[in-house]
Amino acid sequence: MAATKSVVVERRIKATPGPVWETLTDLRGMERVLSGVDRVEVLTEGVFGVGTRWRETRKMFGKEATEEMTVTESEPPDRYVTVADSHGMHYVSEIALRPDGTGATTVRMTFSARPSAGRSTGLLARFLGGLGAKAVSRALAKDLDDVAASVERRG
Repeated sequence: MAATKSVVVERRIKATPGPVWETLTDLRGMERVLSGVDRVEVLTEGVFGVGTRWRETRKMFGKEATEEMTVTESEPPDRYVTVADSHGMHYVSEIALRPDGTGATTVRMTFSARPSAGRSTGLLARFLGGLGAKAVSRALAKDLDDVAASVERRG
């Protein structure tokens, strides 16, 4: 089995899980909420759930990157998992929401990467080793800050 590297970021948001879930799964509103996202192209119709797909374009490591995300697990309003395959890597993102006291939610984002079947682990070491892991962690933390600002502004 190929090596897997993960980055985990948590953020407490002053809102109940419902509004946080709605913001995290509003793909059409994502460009307005997440400052790190340049474009979102929703590829499926209907409500957010298993099988939902979209293309997300953002700047990472100074370059524009577009990834196609697919929801593989969805348990509203508690958690969802997406996968993406790109440039020889398999990515898994899990977003989990946990009630945290009265009127608050802790959101935990876990981003994991491993080389696709038959690929070298060298790419993984470069991507999520040292500076790469810090950049991914900063991007996830910024996403959570943006979600918190959006939800808390409305609340």
